[in-house]
Amino acid sequence: MTITTVGLDADDTLWHNETIFRLTQSRFLDLLSEHDTDAVQTRLAEVERRNLRLYGYGVKGFTLSMIETAMEMCDGEPPAGAIREILAAGREMLAHPVETLPGVDEALAQLSERYRLVLITKGDLLDQERKLAASGLGDLFAAIEIVSEKDRQTYERVFARHGTGPAEAVMAGNSMKSDVLPALDSGAFAVHIPYPVAWAHELAEAPEGHPRYAALASISFLPAWIEERRRAFEERR
Repeated sequence: MTITTVGLDADDTLWHNETIFRLTQSRFLDLLSEHDTDAVQTRLAEVERRNLRLYGYGVKGFTLSMIETAMEMCDGEPPAGAIREILAAGREMLAHPVETLPGVDEALAQLSERYRLVLITKGDLLDQERKLAASGLGDLFAAIEIVSEKDRQTYERVFARHGTGPAEAVMAGNSMKSDVLPALDSGAFAVHIPYPVAWAHELAEAPEGHPRYAALASISFLPAWIEERRRAFEERR
């Protein structure tokens, strides 16, 4: 065996995302400043979790969840103009400039020279396509998979379709819950590259001691780490 395929998450792995959500959430809390901030945050988190199966991941689902939270917190009568402000905030998020994270361009350029790169991301189809186009990274990927959920079956399917199977693939991303644990379950290598802030829904315990797991401080270290694994494979032949 060897390593032939590298899967990469998009939001908060290749470009900033969660910080934009946090800024919008702060704006939302200001709109409901007459209510207890902790209570509003808790309700919003509950509504988001409840709505994931209906709206999926991304800005549109978040916007709808903010509207629903405002209605619930205000007994159906949110402050004047609040819904209009929430919708405006959602539109601004969808038009926000894409800023790639440090080291991304160089790391992907290196990886694309030797491995098949596959973007594996959750979220709204149009928004994810927009961000990829704006990032200028699209030509480096052999395939793009925008999925509704990341689980073991997703990685098995994607790495079989675009590579030589999970056993010869690496998945790298910032989410322990979505990028690391299910990728390991599928038989792939998994690399956690943390982002400074994380959505609570994506938190999970690290699989410390797993032979196919690693945590790297930056994506800049990913090409060297994968090259070490590839050489180890080939030396055992």
